Amino acid sequence: MKRANQIFLGGKSRAFVLVVVLTAYLGMLFNSCSSCSKDVIQDDGELKFVSFDNKDNQFAIVSEDATASLLIDSSSSVGVQKVLYLFQQDVLNVTSTKLNVVNTVPKDSKNVVLVGVVGECKFLKQLEEVGKINLDEIKGKWENSLIVTVENPFPGVDNAIVVAGSDKRGAIFGLFELSKQMGVSPWYWWADVPVESHQEVYVKAGSYNLGEPKVQYRGIFLNDEEPALGPWVRETFGGFNAQFYDKVFELILRMKGNYLWPAMWGKAFADDDPKNAILADEYGVVIGYSHHEPMMRSHKEWSKYGEGDWNYVTNKKKLQEFWREGIQRNLGKESLVTVGMRGDGDEPMSEDRNIDLLTQIVQDQRRIIEEETGMPANEVPQVWALYKEVQEYYDKGMRVDDDITLLYCDDNWGNVRRLPTEKERVRKGGSGMYYHFDYVGGPRSYKWINTNHLPKIWEQNKLTYDYGGEKLWVVNVGDLKPMELPIQFYLDLAWDPDKMDISKLKSYTKKWAAQQFGKEYSVQIGSILDRYGKYSSRIKPEQLNMFTYSSVNYKEFECVTNELNELCKEVLDVESKLNDKYKDAYFQLVKYPVEALSNLYNLYHVQAKNNIYYHQKRSATNLMADSVAYYFKRDSILKLQYHQDISGGKWNHMMNEIKTGYRSWNTPRKEIMPKVNRLVVKSDIEPQIYVEGTEINDSTNAYELPEFDVFKNQTYFFEIFNKGCQEFDFKLKPAADWIKTSVSEGKVIDEKRIYVTIDWSKAPKGNNSNVITVNAEDKEYKVGVKIFNPSQEVKSQMKGFVESNGYISIEASDYTSSLTDNNFNWMTIPDIGLTGDGVTIIPRLYNDTLVLDSTFLEYNVWMKSPGKVKVYAYFSPTLNFKGGEGLKYGMSLNDETPEVVNVHDQSTFNWGRVVTDNLNICLSEHEIKESGNNTLKFHVLSPGLVLQKIVIDAGGLKRTKLGPDATCAKSTL
Repeated sequence: MKRANQIFLGGKSRAFVLVVVLTAYLGMLFNSCSSCSKDVIQDDGELKFVSFDNKDNQFAIVSEDATASLLIDSSSSVGVQKVLYLFQQDVLNVTSTKLNVVNTVPKDSKNVVLVGVVGECKFLKQLEEVGKINLDEIKGKWENSLIVTVENPFPGVDNAIVVAGSDKRGAIFGLFELSKQMGVSPWYWWADVPVESHQEVYVKAGSYNLGEPKVQYRGIFLNDEEPALGPWVRETFGGFNAQFYDKVFELILRMKGNYLWPAMWGKAFADDDPKNAILADEYGVVIGYSHHEPMMRSHKEWSKYGEGDWNYVTNKKKLQEFWREGIQRNLGKESLVTVGMRGDGDEPMSEDRNIDLLTQIVQDQRRIIEEETGMPANEVPQVWALYKEVQEYYDKGMRVDDDITLLYCDDNWGNVRRLPTEKERVRKGGSGMYYHFDYVGGPRSYKWINTNHLPKIWEQNKLTYDYGGEKLWVVNVGDLKPMELPIQFYLDLAWDPDKMDISKLKSYTKKWAAQQFGKEYSVQIGSILDRYGKYSSRIKPEQLNMFTYSSVNYKEFECVTNELNELCKEVLDVESKLNDKYKDAYFQLVKYPVEALSNLYNLYHVQAKNNIYYHQKRSATNLMADSVAYYFKRDSILKLQYHQDISGGKWNHMMNEIKTGYRSWNTPRKEIMPKVNRLVVKSDIEPQIYVEGTEINDSTNAYELPEFDVFKNQTYFFEIFNKGCQEFDFKLKPAADWIKTSVSEGKVIDEKRIYVTIDWSKAPKGNNSNVITVNAEDKEYKVGVKIFNPSQEVKSQMKGFVESNGYISIEASDYTSSLTDNNFNWMTIPDIGLTGDGVTIIPRLYNDTLVLDSTFLEYNVWMKSPGKVKVYAYFSPTLNFKGGEGLKYGMSLNDETPEVVNVHDQSTFNWGRVVTDNLNICLSEHEIKESGNNTLKFHVLSPGLVLQKIVIDAGGLKRTKLGPDATCAKSTL
């Protein structure tokens, strides 16, 4: 267990890590790279030292004149040797040239690529002794790589590219960095991303220090793996064996991860195949077990080998024996030992198992660790997961030894529940975060496709890091396969959260798209991925139904569905231009998720229309029912394409997850087509009209369109539809020349939508109204048209956002002005909102409530009339991660005393609703004293809140999920 001691001692406080990394980075930049060409540092701050043409006498890995040998000490660790052969294959894939792997210095060789670990590799030692290289800057560091070009390193060798690691993973990361810069994606196997061919590969002369990670342990959790990953693994590899995990370990290491919670639904990592744990240790992938699997034992092993109940009160001896065997089996392997205990099978412990008992369990487990390893418990890395009810024990006062890492957890929906206090941040064991991209449980399981929006991942995990969570990050990735983009983003973020700033966040998808598909269409693909992330995060697909979005108000369901349909068109446009070699990867990473989600939205949208049409007795009711059946079938066709048509059927079963037919949190056994209604359509003619925004059960026959205003220049619609099956004619006659319709006459079999606009050059000033006369067969209808077209004098006095149809809707980032005290700044987080950006204050690490009037945003608004209004603030679903009363904000109009709102007030906060909507909408009430110009102020009292949107209801706001589209501001016209 010597390694375990080294692992623990490798942890450093943030201050020390920052100093070390900054010193190393600046030293490399200004000293080591003084001989390098300036283009080594890219615009995004990344080091780029691999090229494909020879400029400035660069060092060749493969060239017309020289082919390097791959030099490694024969005594090097098995993992480094394995990765060197992977690197050899990478070079072969790029250049079609296979490099020789040698264990002795080749004679009369132009170039070698030397890889080794400081203190272990004899060749590195030789170069140091003769002054060819200086490895002091990485000695004793954690996973640090140094890539150095050396002239005449050995007798008979002209040049060497030295890849030196401070430890095993440092050497491995250095090799994989070369592979990445040669154009080999981490997803070359897992998503069939092709490798661009080049005849030559060079490394620019210089010394390149890749630095240390800011988060010490960074990894993934394979979970909820049935019915997708499981059958695929069994069909492809015969089980969750070393052949399968070899691919998983390689993927993790290519993304600079180092940690894994193995698959656990009926799986036992070390027992299913004893080679699994051996292979992990060879590669240097640290193995832990999930939050409910203590002492290096899988839950399945208790089912297989355990005797008696999973009950420490009644079966203490057998449980201790079981745990002791887990520690014995893992001796000598690099790991983090999970301590504690939950109920059998990832369930809470019963009420009679109290804090005192769990405290005793941990102490007994530490005693077993000491007895089996022969080391003090505080020198063996351990982690205690504060998952679900275990956090409640902690909040009630349960404590563990200072050296145990506290693994805080999100709420299973990507919102951190608790973060360390100032006192907890100085604990020796540090803290981390268990995060979710996938979940089985309430209010609804979500497993099918990626719905994890990068800006939210960034915001919540940066928050974790800001509060000292830098020891361990692990994320539940479900089946792994649908989560390619967020997995890589998460691990990139974990490597250096400080480096991943707002500008890196904004450009990340473009950069990622270039890595998978080349640069030519990377901007367009990046934009597609950004919008897909936003659209998919609005609600989990498994929760989507015909009532999620309003089919009546503001055309909400139609608009969100159209957004996805338009995105599909862009996806197909890019696909038509892409080189064929990218098509399989493009289908997996871009096309399938967009098309499948769009199809699902169409499915429920037409179901909603079928429901409305049925109540209206429209003849098109049955057409909508047929459309539901079409989209339901198309879902299975898309799945079949994924399973059989791409990559030669390589990914069969991978999209088996169920997304329709849910009645509770639990997954149905099969896809279930949504219920539809059918009509027996009358054989005669029966015209009727429907006006946009009219509720289904509205019996007033008012037929009045929402108000038009010159600022937003809206387009509204009404529909002429048939309750019978015989065709009829219609004619339209606007009563004023400023009312424009998309057609003036026509024929209707089932339905016809008419769009109405205003010619503002002819419209009268002020508030006016008129009608459109509709003659359909033998019936006549009057459709009301209202407009608001203020005079130039009134317009000239207006400021800010203008009330329209009884409300004002403002994206939070569109504030008029802002104020902060000297300690804070406002930060806009791009695209984090469900409809726009979000705003928050930085720094977010703050222990006290802010002064009410010290930090606020102002929004100029123009209100039509005085009176009471409701102001809704739309927040990201941040939880009360600090404990205590909850996070607070203030809202005020003009000079009134701000109304303070606790966003976590137990009387109004509904967690299930918040995570379902991915929004926390809070209310304050105010009074408009005078019509016209007013100023709304949002006062932030608690760092950590992310404001997405503000909606003022002056009496006309209608129910929707996302709120109405943004109101126009006078200043933008």
